[in-house]
This record gives sequence, C-alpha cells and structure tokens, in this order.
Amino acid sequence: MAEFFDTIADVGSDEEEDEDFDGEAGASRPEKTNGTNGMNDSSEEEDDDDEDRLRQEGEGFIADEEEEDEVAERRRRRRKKRKNREEEEALDDEDLDLIGVEVERPAEEQSRFKRLKRGHKERVKSRGIDDIFSDDEVNEDFDEPRARIGDEFDDFIEDDKFEDEIEDDRDVTQPGMNLITKGLQAAGLDEGAEEDYRAAFGDGTDYDWALEMQEAEEEEQAGEGRELQLKDVFEPSQLQERMLTDEDNIIRETDIPERLQLARKPFKDIELTPEDMQARLTEEATWISNMLWPKKGLPGYFLQPFEKAVRKVLEFINLEDYEVPFIFNHRKDYLIHAPGDNDDYDDIDNPPPMDARPERLLNQVDLWEVFDFDLKFRAFAEKRDALRQNYENLRSVYSDITDTEIEELSARAITIEEIQELQDYLHYRYSTEINEVRQEVNGMQKRANNARNFFDKLRSGKAHQLVKAIGITPEDFAKKVDGTSRGAHTIEDPPFKVEELADQLAEAPETGATLLRSAKLLFVQDLQMSSRLRRYLRGSFYQTAEIDCVRTDKGMRKITEDHPYYEFKYLRRVTFADLQGRPDLFLKMLKAESEGLIQVKITMGNYKAFKARLHEKMVSEGVSDVSDTWNILRKELLDVALDKLQAIIANGVKESLRARCEDELAALARENYYNKLDQAPYKLKGAPLGSVPNVLCLSNGKGQRGDAVMWAYVENDGRVLEQGRLVEMKLGNAERGLPEGQDIAKLVDVIQRRRPDVIGVSGFSVESRKLYKDIQDIVHQRGLVGPTFEDEDTGEERNEPLEVIMVNDEVARLYHTSGRAITEFPKFSALTRYCIALGRYLQNPLAEYASLGKDIVSIPFIPNQTLIPQEKLLDRLETAMVDMVNLVGIDLPETYDDKYLSKLIPYVCGLGPRKADRLIKAIQANSDEILSRFDLLGVSESRDLKAAMGPKVFQNCASFLYIPYDSTEDSSDYLDYTRVHPEDYDLARKMVADAMNMDEEDVKAETDEGGPSAVVRKMVREEKTDLVNDLALEDYAAEIEKNFGQRKRATLETIRAELDQPYEEIRQIFALLSGDELFTMLTGETKDSLYDGMVVPVTIRRTFPDHIEVKLECGIEGGVSESEFPEGVGGDGQEPRHVYQSHQIVRARIVYLSRKALTAQLSLRDDLIRQPEKKRYDRAAGEWDEAQEAADKKAAEKEKEVATGRPNRVVNHPLFFAFNTMQAEEYLGGKETGDLVIRPSSKGFDHLVVTWKVSNNAYQHLDVLEMNKANQFSLGKQLKIGKHTYSDLDELIVNHVEAMARKVTELTRDERFQTGTREDTEKWLENYCEANPQRSMYAFCSMPKYPGHFWICFQMSVKGPKAAWGIKVVPNAFELQKHVYPDMVALKNGFKMLVAAAASKAAAATAPLRR
Repeated sequence: MAEFFDTIADVGSDEEEDEDFDGEAGASRPEKTNGTNGMNDSSEEEDDDDEDRLRQEGEGFIADEEEEDEVAERRRRRRKKRKNREEEEALDDEDLDLIGVEVERPAEEQSRFKRLKRGHKERVKSRGIDDIFSDDEVNEDFDEPRARIGDEFDDFIEDDKFEDEIEDDRDVTQPGMNLITKGLQAAGLDEGAEEDYRAAFGDGTDYDWALEMQEAEEEEQAGEGRELQLKDVFEPSQLQERMLTDEDNIIRETDIPERLQLARKPFKDIELTPEDMQARLTEEATWISNMLWPKKGLPGYFLQPFEKAVRKVLEFINLEDYEVPFIFNHRKDYLIHAPGDNDDYDDIDNPPPMDARPERLLNQVDLWEVFDFDLKFRAFAEKRDALRQNYENLRSVYSDITDTEIEELSARAITIEEIQELQDYLHYRYSTEINEVRQEVNGMQKRANNARNFFDKLRSGKAHQLVKAIGITPEDFAKKVDGTSRGAHTIEDPPFKVEELADQLAEAPETGATLLRSAKLLFVQDLQMSSRLRRYLRGSFYQTAEIDCVRTDKGMRKITEDHPYYEFKYLRRVTFADLQGRPDLFLKMLKAESEGLIQVKITMGNYKAFKARLHEKMVSEGVSDVSDTWNILRKELLDVALDKLQAIIANGVKESLRARCEDELAALARENYYNKLDQAPYKLKGAPLGSVPNVLCLSNGKGQRGDAVMWAYVENDGRVLEQGRLVEMKLGNAERGLPEGQDIAKLVDVIQRRRPDVIGVSGFSVESRKLYKDIQDIVHQRGLVGPTFEDEDTGEERNEPLEVIMVNDEVARLYHTSGRAITEFPKFSALTRYCIALGRYLQNPLAEYASLGKDIVSIPFIPNQTLIPQEKLLDRLETAMVDMVNLVGIDLPETYDDKYLSKLIPYVCGLGPRKADRLIKAIQANSDEILSRFDLLGVSESRDLKAAMGPKVFQNCASFLYIPYDSTEDSSDYLDYTRVHPEDYDLARKMVADAMNMDEEDVKAETDEGGPSAVVRKMVREEKTDLVNDLALEDYAAEIEKNFGQRKRATLETIRAELDQPYEEIRQIFALLSGDELFTMLTGETKDSLYDGMVVPVTIRRTFPDHIEVKLECGIEGGVSESEFPEGVGGDGQEPRHVYQSHQIVRARIVYLSRKALTAQLSLRDDLIRQPEKKRYDRAAGEWDEAQEAADKKAAEKEKEVATGRPNRVVNHPLFFAFNTMQAEEYLGGKETGDLVIRPSSKGFDHLVVTWKVSNNAYQHLDVLEMNKANQFSLGKQLKIGKHTYSDLDELIVNHVEAMARKVTELTRDERFQTGTREDTEKWLENYCEANPQRSMYAFCSMPKYPGHFWICFQMSVKGPKAAWGIKVVPNAFELQKHVYPDMVALKNGFKMLVAAAASKAAAATAPLRR
C-alpha cells in the first residue's frame, strides 16, 4: 500500500512523527531526508558512517530530538493562529450590513462538504498509517469549534491534489477564494457587487505568500541532516563575484559554449520541428543579409552566395552551437565563394564574369555581427510570436474578429519597433476583449463593465457614430497613403455640417460641443495608433530626417568658442548622410543634451509639403459649405495626429541612431584594439618569430630631480630574477673633466651578468626620453652587445649592439599601482612593478592586455571612446581578445596552472570563466597530467580520467588547446601540437600516408605497432614534413565533397601548413611606438590639444643674449630665438636677463612643434600672441545659424553690461580689452614689467582705466579722464591723468606709463634696492649698522599696498633714529617729500640733503636759548 500514500505530504506535514514505519522489521528508524527539498532520499547509504567525521562536519547543523519537538510545536502554534485568523475573516452580520446586504445566512452545514464533490476516491487519506490517529492531531483540533471541522477537512483535501488534476478542478478550488468569498456567495451578492467588495477589501489572501515563504524558510533552517552549502557560508554577492551561484554551476555543467549560454540567457529555448527550424533559418538569413549586404560593397553577383553563407553560419550557431572562432577556422570553406562552386546558387540574371576570383564573403568581424544579429532576431521573433499568440487567443474566443492590419503587417514586419506598434494597436483596439480572454484563460472571474478604458467608452457611445461620419477610417486612410488600397475609395460627406450633426447626435446631458470634442479625441487616437500609418511615416521620416541643435539658456553661457561642443552649437539641418564617418558627432550632441546644454531635435524635412500631400488623401471632393466644414475637420484632426506621431517617431529614430553610432564607434575601438593584440613578442635578430626574449627594463618615473632610476630583469619564462635602483646616472665628459655617475658601472655589471636580449625604457614624462638616449650612449660607449645570431648573407655568427627601445606603457600604468600588482609583488616599489609590466609587455603583449580584465576599457583606443557605454565597449573588445587568443592558441600543459597565463584560457572558443575553471580543476584532479586532447573528454585507454568538458564544448575548443609534441612519449600525438581539429585527424593521417607513398598495408603495419598517429610520427621522425607540400589538394577537396558532401579545401591548406610547421606564429611583428604615440605617451598631449600656432604658458629656464630657453607645462623643452623677442628686448633694447627671470611664467605662441624630437620653437612677440587663434575643428556638414550666433553674442554683451552696471566700451586700440580689474591682473600676470592693458572704467563713458604691471603681483590702475568727446562712445580728444594731459592713447602710453616703467626699472636695479618687505629692509639696515656702528645707511624697497610707490628706509648709526619716507614714481621722475628728482643720482643727493636739513632743524630745536 505504500505507493498510495503521499510521502511528500508526509515529510512536509506539521503533525507527523519523526519516525517512519519499517514494514519488515516492525521497528522504527530515523528517516533520511534530502535537506534541499525535504523529499525522501531513496539512495542506499550505510548506517555505520564514521561518527567522528559526522560530528566534525555536521556539528551545529543537525537538530537533536528536543529541538525537533520544539520546532514541531512552533509549527502547530503557527498553523493554529492562521486558522483562527481565517475564522475571524468570515463575514458576520456587521460585515453584511456594511455592504448593504440584508439576507438571512443559510445553514452552514449545507455547504460544509461542498468541495468534496470531486474528491479522489482512490486517495481516501494521504498520511502514513502511524499518523492517522496521531495524538498531536487530536490535541490540535480539540480547541477548535466543532463547526470548523468541515472546513479543516476541506483545506486538507485541497492541498492534496495531484499536479495533473489541478487544472481540472479549477471550478472547485478557485485560487484566492477563502471564507470571505464563501460568505459573499452565501449572502446572495451579484457579480458586480462581489467584485466591488473584493476590490475594496481584498479576499483575505493578500499576504499568504509572505507567510508561506516564512514557513518554508523556517522548515529549511530546521531541516535534519541538511548538507552545508556555499550559500550558508558566503554572502550572495561573494558567490556572484566568484561565479559560484547555482546559475553559474548550471552554465559550468551545461554542454554548450559559455558565451552562447550567456548571450541567449534573456531568450527562450527554440523548440521547433526540423522543418519549421529550416524555414526560420531561411527567413533569418534573409533578414540578416539585408542588414549586412549594403556594407560589404561586393559585386551584385555575390548576393545569393552571400545569403547562403549567412544561412550556413546560422546553422552552425543555432543547430551545432559553434562559436565564431571555430566557424572561422574550421568552416571557412563555407565563407569563401569561388565562381565555379555551387553554380546553382549564382544569380542567373547577374552571373559572375569568367575571370572572377574566389571571394571571402564573411570575415571574422562579419561573423560576430551575424552572431549579434542572431540575438536580435531571437528577440524580434519572440515578440512577433507573442503578438500572433495574443491574436490567436483573441480569435479563439471571438471568431468574428478578423484584423487585416495585424495579419498583413505582422508578416511584413522586420523590426521590433514595428512589432511593438502592432502589439500596442491590438491592445488599444481590442482592450475589452483581451481582458475578458485573459480572465477566462486564467480562470478569473470577469471584471465589471466599469473596468473599460476611456477610449472603449467613447467607441461604444455616440462619439463613434460621429467618427464614422468623417467618411474614412484610419486603416483605409493609411492604405491610401502607402499605396496598398485596392480600388478607389470615395469619401462621402454627410448632409449636415459638423456642428449640426453633433447637435443632432448628442443626448442630454451631453452637448454637441462635448460630443464633437470626444469624437476628435477618438479619431486622432485611432490615427495615432494605426500601425500602417506609423510604418509609412517612419519610412518617410528616415529618408528626409534633419537634425537641429538648439542651444539652451545654460548652453548659451557655458558653450564658449573654445568649448568642444561649439562645433555644433548652432548647427542646423544635418542629414543622416552628413553623419557618415562621424558617429562621435551625434553622440557628442546627445551628451551635450544630457548635460542640459542643447536640445537635439530630429524632424522630417519638408514637413509642410508632406502634410499637404496627406491632406489630399483625407479630404472629399465636395465643394459645398457642408463639405468645407468636414474637410476642415479632417485636416485639423490629421494635423494633430501627425504632429503627435512625428514626436513619437523622432524619439525612436533618435535612439536608433544613437545605437547605430555607438556600434560604429565601438567597431573602430575594436579594430584598433585588435591591431594592438596582433603583435608577436619582441623579435630578436636571427631568432624565430614567436620566441620570447629576456628583458631588462628601466624607468625614471616622472624624471624629477632626485628621482632614482628603477630597473627589473625578467627572464623569458616570466620570472623576475633581479631588480634594483640607480641614483647616480649622469654621463661623464672627459673633455670637460666631468666624471660619470657611480651607478652606471652597476648597470653595466647587470647587463653583462644577465645578458638581456633587449633593454626597454619608458616613463611618465619627457625626461624618460633623455634616459633612453643615455642608455643608448652607455651601450655604445661600453660596447655592450646583444645575443649572437647567424648572418643570413654570410652564414657566420655575429653580434650587434644591444638594442634599446621605448616601450608602450599603457598596460603598465594601470598595473603598477593596482591591487593585483601589490599582491603579486608586495615588496617591490610601484616603479619597479611598472618596469616588470614593461618587460612582460615585450614578452607577451596578448597576455598583458588579457590580464587587465574589465579595466581594459580604461585604455583609450580611439578619441571620444567615453561616448560608448562601457558594457557595449567591453563586449566588443572581448570579441577581439577571443579572436586573437584562438589565433595564437594555448599551450595547455604550460598555461593551466600559471596564474598569469591562465587568464587567457577563458577566451578560448567554447570556454569562458566558468568552464575554464572547470577545465583547470579537471586537469588537477587528473594528477596534473594531460597527454592528449581526448583526455579533456575523460577518454583514455590507460587510466580513469575526470571529464573537463562535454562533446559540444570539446568540438569548439579542441584545436585551440595544444599539447607540445614529445617524441620520447609513445602516447604523444604530433597532431595535438597543431591547429588541426581532432575531427580532421584521419584526413591529416591520410595526407601524410600519401605524401610518404605508403600503401594500405604499410599504414596498417605502422598503426598496429604505434597507434593511429604512427604514420605522422614516422614522418616527423624522418624529418620529411615538407613532402606534404607536393600534394594536389584540389583533388582531395573534390573527392571529399563528392563522397561526404563536405567542403574542406581551406581545411586541407591548414593541415598542410600545420604538418610542416605546427602552431606557427602568424601574428604581426612587435610594433614599435610611432612618433605620435611616443609624443602622447610622454606628454599626455595629442594633435588636437597641442599644435602649431597655439598660445601656451611657458616657464623661463635660462636667458641668453641671443635666445631664451623655456619649458612647456607638458615637459617639452623649447627655445625663443632673438627674432621672436618682444619689442624692446634684445638688439639695441634691454637684455633678456633684465626682462625675464628664471621660473617666470609667460605666454608664448608655438611657431614649430617637433613631435619626434619633443622640442618646440616659440615666439614672445606681442603681435603674434594677440592674434586670434584659428579654430582646430572642422565644422560639420549642415547649416550654421549665424544669425542666432550673432544674437547670442550681442545678448551676452548686454548681460555683461547689466552685471557691471555699465555698457561695454569698445575702443579701437590693440591694447584695449573688455577686462575688469581681476581679469586685467590675471592677463598681465604672465607679462613683463611695464606691460599694460586699457580697459573700461566703472566711472562711466568719460573714463578709461590703464592697468600696468609695476612688478610681480603689483599692478597700478590709472584713471584716465576723457575730455572733448564727440559722443559717449567715442574716445575723448584729450586724455587726462591727474595733472598730465595727452592727445591720444599712444602718447599717454609712451609719455606716461612707459616713462614711469623706466623709472621703476631704474629704481629696482639700483644697488641699494632690497627685494624684501619694509620690515626685511629695516632688519638689513639694523644688521649693517651693528656691523658698522659709526656709519649710517639707507635702502629702497617696494610698497606692495600702493604699486608705483616705494620706501626709502634709513638708520642714523647703530643707536641713531630710524625712519622711512615714501617715494612716488611719476613720469620721467621720482617724487620725494614733494620734491621731484629726474634720476636716481638726483634722488639720492636730494634725500641726503633733506636728511641733513631735518637733522639741523632738530638740533636747533633742542639747543639752549642764549640770554
């Protein structure tokens, strides 16, 4: 009888005992359960397990009997509370009064056992025999009212349904029905009232799910003998990070390539018959070919072969689960089309020419696009299938519904957008019917009529009649527009005007006006929801779309002429064709829009003409007044609908264009990344391509004074054998008697001991190039040579000087401060780790890039890379890495247990992070030994092996994981060391036998003795691999295709090449840095950020009479020749050393920039610096709104006038600038003493201000009064500064400002001038007088608070008085104590006389009076 009991219910019941009945022994024993789901464990386990081990592993996780009793008691109390709550939820008389029902409640016994009417006779009970009369059950029900016994039994019967009978019993046990529902039915409520009640108060089961989850969680926690799982130890985030979740384990174990599983994760599995699947592939191939073909640029006669190739690729992806690298390497024959191949597929009307060459129809990038399009087609097909299913469900209930729009357009849809519009149309047009169908399918009670939406109500009222009077439906109108209308459709006008007919149809309380408004809303919405009209409008939109950039108020202020967004600030009427080749431009527009700086508006070109054409399709041919009113209404409604549709479609077009531009930009980034990956290790002269060098790398970091040079020696196996630091690295000069640095000998010693194959140098500044030059000089001076190699011409062995190169450091910069680097080399400095990364890059660029993981997006491969979403960019870059890793292959025994190289394994075809982890663990479980590729499948004749993967994953990855051939091992297979796939091993062996002229008997004898690959081993042993080059592969290929239907021509070529040279290095040679790349790496500048003609700040280093040495902020050294000195400097003027000081920052214009030498020639001429800089960007195609630009500039000037309280003055003079005080001082900060600017004055239109530089950080502002002005905007004919009057600005500059500047220079160069403050000067005087007690002394110093004024401080002997007098600089003179002196000699003499006079006067005042 045991099979008739529900043992699942037994284990899950709260009332059961913890012992199970043993029918044979008559005794009870503890029941073994599976802790995961609570089901009986049917596996036979021994009862005499190691008790100590169980105690150690399970301590704290197995509940004892007392705990189990407590758990059972808690369950019973919780179940009791829940049943009491359900009883309280039953409707009493007050509840019935609340809803307005006065009905006498029928006897409860009448329906107590109503739900047993379809019970299962064969399942009288479901508990175990021991539990039928359980005391626990009696005790539990003892306190329950007798009237509840029936309902308790009802719940018991309901919970014991079999799964296959739940659907049949929906009428008996409706989900969500409880005591409230029974009470409502008993109260005699109709459906509407019952629905209203439940909508307001619920049905009492709203939170049952939470209670059930709590119960399930507690039962799981209290489960006996539950196995400890990872989720009990680690947080979910940790499991997700380590890829150890249940979902990760499923991916790890499923025999489908990991990347395919992840890509298909959002979609349903395709479950179609073989015939339907073939039809789907044909449709998809056409769909994808239409997307790809326009970009290929192939002759038209390749179209049909191209579509056939696409279909074949889709078969490989969807039916065979092959990844792109496998298809590209082992099914390449299906990607190439020769004119003589399969002529049945050639276009009869457009045949290929007789001399047509074979053409590769799909390259590797195309295959990734096909893969991406396959995913998009899955999404499209799923959405289309859902639409058709909804439509069929609707028609199954309402058979009279036939919608040609859905039936026709769903078959012609090619985008998800079109399917979504049809879905929206279906739910709009048949919303009421769909809701009823959904309720009927789900077994729900039909909702009341008031659940209809707004337009359903309009459609069922008088408004619909008024809409019909318009004379044309949206569907008919759309057909007329797109040309699919059959026959002529005449629009008839009603006999009444619009308002008259509305008044006639209106029924109180509705008026004609309100009815007309409702009809307008309904008709506009019908037009707007028409999928056919939308499709036509979208097609027209794409053909004539124009993009306008409209700046916002914020953008008007923020986007200045030097802003990167200025190139499109006023751009108008840009077409999609104008964006060809500039995907970044549109993405920058959208970024500016997201920042609130502009609005990107996409509109239809010639929109008015387009609407006019559509008006003709909408209006009638009537000419009466009545017809005029109806035609006016039709045009009005059409215009409203078109305006709304244009806005909707424009948003969709904007997002589609964004995605397309992102894809195009990401494709460019992928291409550049692939080119960086496509380089072999640094190649030595005479060494085979692919050999790994020993490397010594050095770096001086930023190259600042005192920075040490760090170095590291990296062996060719990746080990860091030695590292250190060098401090004294200055080269000596015997002619000048300068000794060389002490650490140069240390470096030479390291080079001679370690004998590196190449020296790599890099760093963070231009100083690194100096280090590179110094190392080259050391190598040549000391005669250090590289490894010995054989001369190709003479055959003799020779050496060349040890090569020194600059190394690309983009990976090293990310690595040297990362957590990974610190973990790997915790005791090394960051710069030493930087040198290690440089060495690794020289040895294995591919592994270096792979080691970055997701940080790879931090490297800029193209300008504006940040415009691409990181997830999309990472996905594209990963495909490049996958392609290159599978091109190079993985030496599996060498790589699997290497922490550094093993990061490449997840990129192998068919694998991924999870499957790579499984592969590594399987090899470790197999004694860390792998002898054959077939070991990965767990197939071996000599030993038991753990399978690392399934057959499908093996098929994908086998040829890309190679095992080096060992001729001393009988089990070693030479083919396992090649790119030949195991599926082609027999073909390769056949080719070898034929090449060696072995007949079948010879082959059999050889294989019987040495195994299947004995023939290949014989060829390798006898060094006859070149014999395969004599084979006629065309005959082989024709025979294989004839007998087996497989195309293997390209595969045969691969086999021949691999037999001759297994896993040959086919990457490009190591790429040395170009001039532009080196320039950017060391300076951080690009062609767009530093260029000829640019004005930049420079720091004065040293001055000479004929030139000045300067340094740019980016580290580039520059020079200023005498011809580029400013006016008045050099030649007959002042010497540069009197004008410029070391470390002074000035502005200069770049005359010539040498990117290769990292030097620049600059100019300090004022006329060149003041010239406006030419814009570097090329304005995009389209119209430029010059009127708006001019208006914005004018508005900005007015805004500035309002802010300053005065209008902007414009004076026609080269030194006039619209500066305020702060701007003037900031501008003059990089100028020389005496330079000036003329600027507006806050005192009004009759004043100007001249600001001139007195000294560093000291500026004098001179108020200029204008007199005899012609008008307020003109310049005064007389300019007055204090008592001085001038006729024009040039005279004022020369005779006033420059005259004072000369006097300032004369004073500051005097031997008695002190550069410090007054306090410093007085301290100097005090020290002087202490040293010379009998002498007096004076000195000059500046007066910072009052520029143009100076102090003359003096002290009369060591104990004499101290004082300071002020000196004012005036044009051509000095003013002291109201006395004017023309020069410094006169000033000093005058000072002495004034002091003497003051002393005499003081002495006279203190003398005694004579009597």
